[in-house]
Amino acid sequence: MPTLRLDCRRCTRYFVTWDEHFPHGCRCMGFKSRRLPSEEVRQAMNGVECALFELKSAARLSSDPPAGVKRVKAPEGRPNSQ
Repeated sequence: MPTLRLDCRRCTRYFVTWDEHFPHGCRCMGFKSRRLPSEEVRQAMNGVECALFELKSAARLSSDPPAGVKRVKAPEGRPNSQ
């Protein structure tokens, strides 16, 4: 039976640090990492998954923009920033 892995990007506590050397962070545990925080926890806890994972609401997981926000096309010759 395959083991399911947690995806920190779907957790309310995950954040992008914008630090090129440590791009992933966990607000609850208070650290930044090169790898996803769940991978760091799994390694430190000998294969045990993170017990603090909290799934984001469906609205936050959607790739659609929030209500009232409209996508616009990028000007010709420039890549779309989305």
